[in-house]
Amino acid sequence: MENVLRPLIVLGGSVVLTLLVGWAVDRLLQRADRRHPETPLWDLLRRCRLPYQLVLCSALLRGSYDQARVARDHTAVIGQVLSLVLIGATAWLVVRIATAVVESTYTRYADQHRDAARVRRVRTQITLIQRIVTAVVGVVAVAAMLLTFPSFRAAGASLLASAGIISVVAGVAAQSTLGNLFAGFQIAFGDMVRIGDTVVVDGEWGTIEEVTLTYLAVRTWDERRITMPVSYFTSKPFENWSRGGAQMTGTVFFHLDHSAPIDAMRAKLHDILRECPAWDGRNWGLAVTDTTPSTLQVRAVVTAKDADDIWTVRVTVREHLVRWLADQHPYALPRVNTAAAVLPPDTDAVVSLSRDGRPPRTGRG
Repeated sequence: MENVLRPLIVLGGSVVLTLLVGWAVDRLLQRADRRHPETPLWDLLRRCRLPYQLVLCSALLRGSYDQARVARDHTAVIGQVLSLVLIGATAWLVVRIATAVVESTYTRYADQHRDAARVRRVRTQITLIQRIVTAVVGVVAVAAMLLTFPSFRAAGASLLASAGIISVVAGVAAQSTLGNLFAGFQIAFGDMVRIGDTVVVDGEWGTIEEVTLTYLAVRTWDERRITMPVSYFTSKPFENWSRGGAQMTGTVFFHLDHSAPIDAMRAKLHDILRECPAWDGRNWGLAVTDTTPSTLQVRAVVTAKDADDIWTVRVTVREHLVRWLADQHPYALPRVNTAAAVLPPDTDAVVSLSRDGRPPRTGRG
């Protein structure tokens, strides 16, 4: 009877105690969340309930398994498995707690500051810090797991003897990876580019969607994703339309006939902009910037609060002005002249060649 009750008490007690403590901690976090609604930290910490219970249960089983006296021939193996589970669950719990603290800090910062550029910069830095913490915790957890095996502890001394050679070889082999790693730190804390910035890289216009220690993901206007190494942004020039403010100035070019009504176009442009919600009202203008033998180049200048709105304003101006010209002033649109050429004045004869090859003669006698 004792052989049956002892395992049930040890194993069942560990599980029941784990569930009770997990329930009590969750209730305390709920109460703390209701008392402090200004911060989401306590609600985010409730996500740690599962790894916390796994840590508690594995720790209780690891400490009391010998008292259960079950599968004594495999005690060492079961103890090793419980130790690995405990290490893994602890790493999981640490990552969850760090993520909750980071998300809570960012949420409070974003609520207190209205500067979108500064919020994006903090978001980029916090994201990279979170990834670094996760990587460090993962490496430490794997190292701790390996150290639980006696064979790895015995091999440690021999590995240290060759550490110098291995480090040199690894440094040469991972030169580009290390370069991207340091470039990621430079981008995160050098404020070169941030999540949400509008950039132009290799002729592609898009928005920074993700920043890691080794690469950046750019989401283009047509919803493609371009993955680029972070070293690109530290070694080559690129356009960042969001740096120093999101406000932008755009241009729309028209090629028109020389008879185009410039003053009427200028007034019509102002009417179009007043009816366009995307125009921010800062500036506008229309001027003739170039001329060719057959056309005029007319440039309209408009402004908007960001890159998305400047695109909307430009296409709206282009569409409405061309339609207005076609309806009200069709003569102003560019034309291809197919009429006969007009001769200069005082020329009253047509140049022709005589049949015998003599020089041509004019009509003057």
